[in-house]
Amino acid sequence: MKSVHIHTGAHLSRRTVLRGAGIALGLPWLDAMNPAFGASDPVAPKRFVGISLALGLHNPYLIPEGEGRNYKPSPYLKSLQDIREDFTIVSGSSHPGVTGGHTAEGSIFSACPNARGATTRNTISIDQLLAKHLGHETRFPSLVLNTDNERSPSYTENGSMIPAITNPKKLFAKLFVDDSKEAKKAQAELVRGGKSIMDIVGAEAKSLEREVGFGDKAKLDAWFTSVRELEQRLEANASWVQRPKPVVKKGIQPGDRNNAADLARAMLDILVLALQTDSTRFATLHCTGNAVSALEGVEEGYHSLSHHGRDEEKLDQLAIVEQAMIDEWGNFLRQLKGIDQNGSTLLDDSMVLLTSNLGNASSHDNKNMPVLFAGGGFDHGKHLAFDQKNNYPLPNLYLSAMHQAGLAFDSFATSSGEMDGLASKV
Repeated sequence: MKSVHIHTGAHLSRRTVLRGAGIALGLPWLDAMNPAFGASDPVAPKRFVGISLALGLHNPYLIPEGEGRNYKPSPYLKSLQDIREDFTIVSGSSHPGVTGGHTAEGSIFSACPNARGATTRNTISIDQLLAKHLGHETRFPSLVLNTDNERSPSYTENGSMIPAITNPKKLFAKLFVDDSKEAKKAQAELVRGGKSIMDIVGAEAKSLEREVGFGDKAKLDAWFTSVRELEQRLEANASWVQRPKPVVKKGIQPGDRNNAADLARAMLDILVLALQTDSTRFATLHCTGNAVSALEGVEEGYHSLSHHGRDEEKLDQLAIVEQAMIDEWGNFLRQLKGIDQNGSTLLDDSMVLLTSNLGNASSHDNKNMPVLFAGGGFDHGKHLAFDQKNNYPLPNLYLSAMHQAGLAFDSFATSSGEMDGLASKV
C-alpha cells in the first residue's frame, strides 16, 4: 500500500493509507480516487459476508406470514422494516444430505453432505472459494471470525478448518497495525500513553483534509470519527478479551462478556471498517457465545434456552437473545447502506447472509434453516417461501452469490441451479 503524499490536483490511489508509528490506516472511497478507481476497477467489486449462529433462530418468531413482497413481518422482523427492501427472507430451505445437529456446523457455508457419526471430509466453503479466485485483490483474502472460540465454518479446498480470530482488539490491530515486531511495540507504547490511531496519523490526516474537496472532507471527518469511536468502544469493552481488565477512563462503563450480541457487534463494527477500506471482501463471523445474562430479562444460558422444549418462559427469554442478534445484523446492514462507494452504497456491493446449521435447535434439526440474505445488488424485499417438509436446496443461494461475484461455476456442493426468486436488480 502507498502512504499518502498529496499535492493540489492529484488523484488518490484506491490503496492510499495514512502511516505513522507502525499504523497503516486505510481510507474509505473518496471522490478524489474516482479516476484511479475507475481505471483499475471498472465494475464495483462484490463482497460476501456470512454470519452464522451456532444455536439457530426460533422459526415461529422468524418466518413471516405470506410470501413475496406482501408478507407480514414476524416478531423478529419488525425492527428491520426500515430496511425491508434491502433483504430477503428464505424459508423452507436447507443443505441436502446434512444432518447431525450441532455437528453440522462445518457444513454451514460448504453445504457438504454429512451424517451423524460418519467421518466425512469437508469441502471448500463459499467464502474461501470466493477468496481463492478473487481474494488476491485485497490485503486480506478473507477474514474468519468467531465471538467466543477458534471454531469456524470456513474450510479450505482440502477440507481444513480455518481457525477464527476471536479477539476484537487483535482483529483491529491486524487490520491497521504493521506486522513487524518493532511497529507493534511502538504502536503499543503510544496506545498505552493514551493516544488514538488518529493521534498517530494526525499530521497526514490533516494534510489530506486540506487538499481534498468539500464532499471528501465530510467523508473523512465521518471516517476518522468512526475509527476513534470504535477504538473507545474496544477499550471500554476490553473484558471481552480473556485477560485481566485494563484500566479504563473514568465514566466509561466496561462491556460485559455476558452479552453475546455485544460480542457480535464488536466484530461487525470492525468488519465495516475492513470492507470500507477494501482491506478484505470476504468474511465469516460464527457466533458461538453462550453467556447472555447481561441482557435484561434473561436468566439462563443461550444454549439452555435454545433447548426450550416449547417452555413459554424459556421461549420468552430466548426471544430476547435472538432479537438482539438479529438487531445487530440489521445495524450492520444500516452501516453498510450509509457508506457511499463510488456512486453506490457499500451494501449494494456486499452480500450479507445470516443463517445457522440448526433450523430447530431444541430438537437438533438441520432442516428449515433460518436464512436472511441482504445487499449485493439483488432485488430484495421478499419472502421466498419454499416447502417446509420437502426443503429447497440452500446451496442454490450460494451459487447465485458466486455468479453475482463474477464466478461462472456451474454448481456449488449439492446445488441444482441458481435460487428461484432471487434475481439481480434491473
